[in-house]
Amino acid sequence: MFSINPCTPKNQNDSQMPNHSRVELKNLRIAANIGTYGPDDVVPDAHFLDLSLVIDPGLVLIDQDAMDRVFDYDPLIADIDRLARDGHYETQERLMTRIVEACATYAPIEAVEIAVSKTPVLDGTGTLGVRLSVDKDTLTQMRQVKKP
Repeated sequence: MFSINPCTPKNQNDSQMPNHSRVELKNLRIAANIGTYGPDDVVPDAHFLDLSLVIDPGLVLIDQDAMDRVFDYDPLIADIDRLARDGHYETQERLMTRIVEACATYAPIEAVEIAVSKTPVLDGTGTLGVRLSVDKDTLTQMRQVKKP
């Protein structure tokens, strides 16, 4: 593997910018059953997930083209699909919390930004969503709570 300096200056006059990398999942239509609606309420046609995972740049800048050199996100996507289909949710926030808890079980994930949205909102238009950023310290706390 490459040895990555945590800070690489852009040039002599610029401040140092830390190396970072992200795995990004955008506009994933999830099969979630969220909310309780009355007869006159607008019922969403779809729910979407955006997920950005901060991971070690050493899992992106690789010296060999091999799966054991990168973060394998396929198991996490399977977890997200399972959680989305896991019954009825009253709120988007609860599903988001469960997805972040799933992310915390993957050691390479250092931070998470998640957004869940629904459409339509009114008169067949609009998207309404909730966004959450979870830092390294919070993920560490979540990991410690999950330990037996």
